[in-house]
Amino acid sequence: MAHLRVLAMLALLTVLLLASAAWAGGTFQGVASCAGSTCHGRSEGDGKVVRQDELMQWQEPSSKGGAHSRAYAALTSPRGQKILSALSLGKAESASACLGCHATNAGAGERGGRFRLTDGVGCESCHGAASGWISSHYAVPATHVSNIAQGMIPLENPKARASVCLDCHFGSSKTGQFVTHSMMAAGHPRVAFELDLFSDLQRHWDDDADYRQRKGRGDSVRLWAVGQAEAVQRSLSLFQQPQFASEGIFPEFYFYDCHSCHRSIDDQPNRARTFETNPGRPMTFGLPPYNDENIIMLSAVAQVLAPGQAGAFDAASRQFHAAMGEGRPQAVAAASRLRAAAASLSSALAARQGSADSAFAVVDAIAGRVIAPRFTDYTGSAQAVMAVDTLLNSMVRQGRVTVGAAAGIRANINRAYAAVASPSSYDPPAFRAALGQAAGAIGSLR
Repeated sequence: MAHLRVLAMLALLTVLLLASAAWAGGTFQGVASCAGSTCHGRSEGDGKVVRQDELMQWQEPSSKGGAHSRAYAALTSPRGQKILSALSLGKAESASACLGCHATNAGAGERGGRFRLTDGVGCESCHGAASGWISSHYAVPATHVSNIAQGMIPLENPKARASVCLDCHFGSSKTGQFVTHSMMAAGHPRVAFELDLFSDLQRHWDDDADYRQRKGRGDSVRLWAVGQAEAVQRSLSLFQQPQFASEGIFPEFYFYDCHSCHRSIDDQPNRARTFETNPGRPMTFGLPPYNDENIIMLSAVAQVLAPGQAGAFDAASRQFHAAMGEGRPQAVAAASRLRAAAASLSSALAARQGSADSAFAVVDAIAGRVIAPRFTDYTGSAQAVMAVDTLLNSMVRQGRVTVGAAAGIRANINRAYAAVASPSSYDPPAFRAALGQAAGAIGSLR
């Protein structure tokens, strides 16, 4: 089995190397090129191989699944216009700081005849420029491997999918794909990322026998875990780059926990502190903490799925938080070590086939005595609720929990969501109690 796994990894590496040049180039054909009724433009998902109603799913106006198609329109909304005006970014169609994520922002020489910027985040934003594969990907001789070699991005691969999604849902060094603190001050929503949940919101494929034959069986726990590891790497990679590190004389507060500063303030002599000291952050008192929501989740999953690396990762995490109080050079060096530990975990998690009990064990770890005390802030707590919900859904998909049983404990999950419904009402002890109840309810189904 180990020999077969090595061969499979080598085959995937070969495919990725062949495709890397194609991903970097190609011409973007536009959403209309995928929209024929014999392709992805049907009104019902009754295709023999793929659903064929993917376009309808993409532009569904009443669900979060249609958010990609509405991305450009968000720039022209009243809120979008206020942000553009506050930042002096001009008109939506020329706001380069925004178009990297609110559209398939292909360069002028990369746009085919049917490409439209106003389509928002179209098919090719995720699947790659289609000029190399659009005319052949549906043909009988074509295979998924040959499509990838022609430039299609292998989104079934957790690392590849995470890389694509992180570009906009976390940030990248590409033009128009970094949400600054100034943007958030002007009204842009806070950036947060969870790969499996986001993937589920955009699900326009059926994980059926045909899909598994072409792309392999999906594993929600692995997808979630690799997403956490890749998010940690991406955050630290951007933090290490000087052009993203500061805003004038201030550090770029995008990297820090928003609500550590955005709290109620008064000068009354009997005022009480509205925060708790976090046991996972050995840092100078009073400094804003680095946003460690994904770091906490990765610590939890490492305990269960990669225990041999968990200690090294946690040590690097603590060193990084401590270095934030020492100076920029020390923080960058510590970030490099933590990023390497996260990369090692990502590779280990991507190669691991989860067992039937993996999701249960990870839920226990998130709400357990080691990790739960680190939920002292809103962002990490909100990430924990998404994780528990995601892992419960994976249990249902695996057949470990019935739909009815999951529905029966939904009230417990909803109480945990209610505990992070608003940053202004967030209470750490109350949240930890709600999380523990939710995890206990899930554990009772084991």
